[in-house]
Amino acid sequence: MDQTIYVPDRRRFLQGTGLSLGATAIASLLSSTRADANNPLSARVGHFAPRAKSVIYLHMIGAPSHLDLYDPKPELIKRDGELCPESLLHGRRFAFIGGQLRLSGSQSKFRPYGKCGHHLASTLPNLGTVADELCVVHSVHTEEINHAPAQIFLHTGFGRGGRPSFGSWVTYGLGSVNEDLPAYVVLLSGPPGGAGSSMYSSGFLPSVHQGIQFRSAGESVLYLNNPEGQTSESRRRILDAAKSLNQVRLEEVGDPEIATRISQYEMAYRMQSSVPELMNIRDESAQTLELYGATPGKASFANNCLLARRLVERGVRLIELYDSDWDHHNNLINRIATKCKDVDQGAAALISDLKQRGLLNDTLVIWGSEFGRTPLAQGIDGTGNKTAPGRDHHKDAFTVWLAGGGIRGGVSYGKTDEFGMGIVENPVHVHDLNATVLHLLGLDHQRLTYKFQGREFRLTDISGNVIYDWIA
Repeated sequence: MDQTIYVPDRRRFLQGTGLSLGATAIASLLSSTRADANNPLSARVGHFAPRAKSVIYLHMIGAPSHLDLYDPKPELIKRDGELCPESLLHGRRFAFIGGQLRLSGSQSKFRPYGKCGHHLASTLPNLGTVADELCVVHSVHTEEINHAPAQIFLHTGFGRGGRPSFGSWVTYGLGSVNEDLPAYVVLLSGPPGGAGSSMYSSGFLPSVHQGIQFRSAGESVLYLNNPEGQTSESRRRILDAAKSLNQVRLEEVGDPEIATRISQYEMAYRMQSSVPELMNIRDESAQTLELYGATPGKASFANNCLLARRLVERGVRLIELYDSDWDHHNNLINRIATKCKDVDQGAAALISDLKQRGLLNDTLVIWGSEFGRTPLAQGIDGTGNKTAPGRDHHKDAFTVWLAGGGIRGGVSYGKTDEFGMGIVENPVHVHDLNATVLHLLGLDHQRLTYKFQGREFRLTDISGNVIYDWIA
């Protein structure tokens, strides 16, 4: 009796297993809660009713000093130049400073703003006008001490590249309500530095969830325009042919990346008309342009804030604004004042403009960075004399503020010690921050998972708590 066992060739084996595994993945991605199972970005219902529909995330690349902007410390000012008490240094590590560590009091001038009395530096006068909208969290802490790992940790919940960013998790969970624009848009003022595009990478999620960079000057989206000599009609014929071939292959192997390719080709075609209209801020009134300090055709943080509002109006789910050059290891007092001029008016205008248009209730605005700055001077000579000092990286305490989107305005949450070195009240881990933001969007951070290499991953890894005290 012939007992020969038939073993399929390698190609047939991979095709067969690829079909089953790919079909499982795409079935998970394109679940029945989506309105259109052929579009991986069609709108999806969250785990519960959301307080916010969109997020505008203002990330200051390089880490501004919370001690010179949001967290005044009279005792630190009083003891400026003194050797740091050993009790404050126990168990701590710093990125660059060593030897004699001296306290460095802030040279910023602070005053209370709004009915809530938030103390802000005088370099943020415009932000002071919307102080009552802000929930200022003084007690955020992270686990990474250098820029790139800390930036990746803030955005992905892990200190090394390869995992999905916050925005990618949001679009994976909720999809998009605008078929003509990406669900996740990135705007830069200055080079991204540090972790670069890893901060808005889709990681192991399908690449449709990648953040798409828009530019407020020059070509709005790279490679979006038709090549010279190519008409819209000929491009449409090419896309139709590619779509039919991709659809056949999708049915064969069920690879989510093929669905992504189909979806993104179609979106790119529609964006050829939707993006120029979006980016044309000349349509805005002179009063609005003046409010933001925006100049049509200019690349600036102010222009990006105005574009963020326009994107929210069009239903874009997640917008991140990255502003560079906040890494102040020296000449802090002058450099931080310069940077505040870059962002203060635009950030304040964004909040007030969203509010007067009735959009702030549904839009969560976040301002923050990867970590804070030490209460210790960096940039002093061997005798302890200051030479235009700055501050080193500090992971154990820093400030983030939130506004709109279900947040209680006028709240000051958490507290650092009298030197701003450690947290003494209501510590907030980065995972707690991300868990709370997902909650405001109607997503349970423990249930928003994706299986990769045999393990269920999530943004908050295996921890994170929702901070209900922030929620209105």
